[in-house]
Formats: sequence, C-alpha cells, structure tokens
Amino acid sequence: MATTKTRNSQRTPCEQCPLRKLEHFRNFTPEELEFVSNFKTGELAVDAGATILVEGSHSAHLFTVLSGWGFRYKMLDDGRRQILNYMMPGDLIGLQGSLMGEMQHSIEALSPVTLCVFERDKLGGIFRNHADLAYDLTWIAAREERILDENLLSIGRRSALERAAYLLAFLYQRAKALQLFDGQRVSIPITQQHVADTLGLSIVHTNKTLKKLGERKMIRWADKGCDILDDKGLMQLAGWDGYKEKKRPFI
Repeated sequence: MATTKTRNSQRTPCEQCPLRKLEHFRNFTPEELEFVSNFKTGELAVDAGATILVEGSHSAHLFTVLSGWGFRYKMLDDGRRQILNYMMPGDLIGLQGSLMGEMQHSIEALSPVTLCVFERDKLGGIFRNHADLAYDLTWIAAREERILDENLLSIGRRSALERAAYLLAFLYQRAKALQLFDGQRVSIPITQQHVADTLGLSIVHTNKTLKKLGERKMIRWADKGCDILDDKGLMQLAGWDGYKEKKRPFI
C-alpha cells in the first residue's frame, strides 16, 4: 500500500481557507480564527492510495481535510477490511488518537488529499480558552457516532440493494453540500471493492447489486468511480430521509 506523504511548501492562510466560503460551515469569530491560525502548523499533501494514519499508531498531529476524499477502516488478521466511514473536506481526523493514545482505525486517501496539520499538544487550548470550538469538537464526535449508527442499521437490517442505495445517496449528498461537483455529474471516486468493504458483501454480490441500480437508471459506473443519476430514487429505495446538515462546524 502506498504511503507517500509530502509537506506542502504552500500554506493556505486560514483567513483565505476555501472552506470558509461555503455556506455549509459556520463562521469563526475573529478570536477563533486567530487561534486556529496559530494552531495550524502546515499542510500535508497525500497521494491517492496512501495511508494517512495507521491503526495502533501514535500521532503527534491532528488533521483537517482541506481537499480530497479518504476513508476510515479496520482490518482483520486475515486481511478482510471493513470501511467505517468516508472523509471529505472539513472533516477532522486523528482526534481518537489524540484523546485515547493510539489510533483504533486506519485512514487511506481515495484521491489526492491535502490536509491541514495541527499539533496534538495544543489541543487543550481549545478546551481552556474557546468554549465554542470545544463544543464543535463534541459535535464532530457526536456526528461521527450518528453516521456509524446509520451504517450499522444498513449492515444489520437493510437488504443489499437498500445498503448500496443508502451509501451512494449519502456520499453524493455530502459531496453536493460541499460543492465538490461544481454543478457537474462528477464521479464519486470509489471502486466496487470499496463498496463491498463498506457494505459487508462479497465483490460478486456487490457487482450484481450495483448492476440492478444501473438497470434502474439510478447510477452509472464509470472508470473513475460512480456517477449518481437519481439520488432521490436512491434515497427512496433506502428508506432514508436525506442529508440534513444545514450548518456544521470545522476546525
């Protein structure tokens, strides 16, 4: 597995962060913006397929995804993989390792990723001096739990077709809220193996399931991933009400 990471010589000033322009994220106060600017130590460029964090490792840093896609996963000893969740711009990664001592999951880049780097040792300053930012961290952790609840519901009770419909609708709506498609039908950068490892299905079963969604004109599988043609139809099939986050925090 690739592990290429490079320090980015260019650093995006927090005042000019492209994520701050999106209505999807709450605004920082001037004091919060100054703190986060000092909290950030640099940026890290990661190649597609590279491992960002490894289960069992200790990291001196936290990261916010500035651009690109990634995923969290756990591995069994025999090599079987369970994908837990997907990372997109604005997501905070490495918090578990900062609070619990070591990572309990790994994170891999799905596409080229740029990360904002923060020193773990400075995390306490948020709780001491910035109550709203501390609340944001709590919100981020609670949101992750909510996403995992829905994923567990899928694996435990939804049919294979409903599982795939939920996953693809969820990824599409999250990316749309972040304006990652820029008004175009850009592919979600996942393979059928990623889908299988998320849904707990064999690759053969996954392929047959995705073909059914394709036959219903809901998706189209492309060389670079999956095109969503009918996200409302996917939501209805999955019995899911849709992505409801109007405003959300980020660090």
